[in-house]
Amino acid sequence: MILLRNIYHLATMNDAGDRLSGVDVLIDGRRIAEVARSIEVAGRAGAAAGPGRSGEAGGRVTGRSDLRVIDCSSMVAAPGFVNLHHHFYQTLQRNVPPAQNRKLFDWLTTLYDIWSGLTVEAVRASTRLACAELLLTGCTMSSDHMYVFPKGLEGDLIGTQVAAARELGIRFHPTRGSMSLGREEGGLPPGSVVQSEEEILADSERVIDEHHDPEPFSMTRVALAPCSPFSVTDALMEETAELARGKGVLLHTHVAETEDEIRYCLETYGVRPLALMERFGWTGRDVWFAHGVHLAADEIRRLAATGTAIAHCPTSNMRLSSGVAPVPQFLEQGVRVGLAVDGSASNDTSDMLGELRNCLLVHLLTGGPDAVTAEDVARMATRGGADVLGRVEAGSIEEGKAADVVLFDMNRVGYAGAQSDPLAALLYAGFDHRVDYTIVNGEIVVEEGQLVTGDEREIAGEATEISFRMLEAAGVDTPWPLVPPGR
Repeated sequence: MILLRNIYHLATMNDAGDRLSGVDVLIDGRRIAEVARSIEVAGRAGAAAGPGRSGEAGGRVTGRSDLRVIDCSSMVAAPGFVNLHHHFYQTLQRNVPPAQNRKLFDWLTTLYDIWSGLTVEAVRASTRLACAELLLTGCTMSSDHMYVFPKGLEGDLIGTQVAAARELGIRFHPTRGSMSLGREEGGLPPGSVVQSEEEILADSERVIDEHHDPEPFSMTRVALAPCSPFSVTDALMEETAELARGKGVLLHTHVAETEDEIRYCLETYGVRPLALMERFGWTGRDVWFAHGVHLAADEIRRLAATGTAIAHCPTSNMRLSSGVAPVPQFLEQGVRVGLAVDGSASNDTSDMLGELRNCLLVHLLTGGPDAVTAEDVARMATRGGADVLGRVEAGSIEEGKAADVVLFDMNRVGYAGAQSDPLAALLYAGFDHRVDYTIVNGEIVVEEGQLVTGDEREIAGEATEISFRMLEAAGVDTPWPLVPPGR
């Protein structure tokens, strides 16, 4: 059991939007057992008798044999954030000089040759790195879009990701991505990272059968995710949808990210990207799209009518000069929308709280002071994301819900003076986006701002070494020697 005692500010994200102070939250196993004032644990099944012993941090954490008590009198508690779109493997190619000042298509063609050198070792290291950074910045559940499968590579890349995510302790929604349309056939990726439709569909079915767990509170659920209209065939889109629906899993892809994509779809298919997805049968509550930057008013209404969802990636969209998604219009029209950090080569971080801040600021800039509120953004990042992934048991702090909780200590220099609205302070104020505690499925995976489930320096060092090997193998010209820090 874990007892969060005397919470300074609890953002429940329940239907009523309740925010509470001075309450306790009792976690029993993987569920939230109770939210109330002055919860008494003595006498409950499994509760130890007798006085607690003093723990770390001057008694701020105390424990008994089966009970942890965390003093939350200076903490904001919120449901764990949900990251709807990522490319974990890209953490190894952040800030690569040739790709720093590029729009999406040029950026991709610059990096594909590097990614053709992916290995199982690289996928494991990048997954550990991405999960660590997400957990440290308040994310408890993440999807990942893994779509690069180099020719000749042996090994189970999705299985490698699942094992690494389980090791770090994040709730994980891997998507088996795919690319089947190479440059010679009119697509964007090189042939070195393209697979046949038969290979893709067979492995997609295997991944679902081996790793998808549809049960409530499960730690792993699989989705299928052809990469984009400019990297897959029509037949693959249609057959992937048929396979996913037959297996009861979700569908995911990129849609309307850039103006170049709009032009490509018009020139190649004669329709805009959303109409193309509709042609393939790719709308409905089992579908979520990344980006949706360039969607027109009638397209937004069609998304709302079908229940099709959007993963909003504000930082990546700014980084690649793609534009700003019409999120206030999404919310107004009832489109299901959540937040995402996107690939760490187009964002350069997996900073989940930073994504909330950027989302708020970019829409205040482009939509005016009433475009969105901090609470709107926080709800997108919690309830919104959980809903998109079909996790009705997550996204809020209520009795019976999943014990996915993050805690931020407000007694920091960066939050001083911002306590008139403690939840909004997380987005408007602060300069260190680290959580103090991250709890996933009832397990503490970040404690006192430190990752419990892995060694941060070891994770970072391994990732840097592999990154340098990949850059050297691809012959990437960098302005500085590839020397790891501290050498």
